[in-house]
Amino acid sequence: VQLVESGGGLAQPGGSLRLSCAASGFIFSSYTMSWYRQAPGKERELVAAIANSGSTNYGDSVKGRFTISRDNAENTVYLQMNNLQPEDTAVYFCKARRTDFLRDINYWGQGTQVTVSS
Repeated sequence: VQLVESGGGLAQPGGSLRLSCAASGFIFSSYTMSWYRQAPGKERELVAAIANSGSTNYGDSVKGRFTISRDNAENTVYLQMNNLQPEDTAVYFCKARRTDFLRDINYWGQGTQVTVSS
């Protein structure tokens, strides 16, 4: 199983970045895909999630600015981040999750750094 994030980097306040997470080794379309982030000294927090049905939910701090989407044909989940602010600076992680009667399966990527600074 692999989750490989890309697209991080340096952005100016008010700018945009698009993160990608390429998945392999599992049935991507069956999993809820999420983006989390962790800033220095803070706990990891949910940024956005998209279920295999396509329904989405967002953390309060990013609503209206970030958009999560998925391409099941390409086994990829995206996070479009607009109007970035310095408080969005963090390492962003991709997660795949699937639960059934017996198991709660979670896979994590290695993360990609996003820095918002002028």
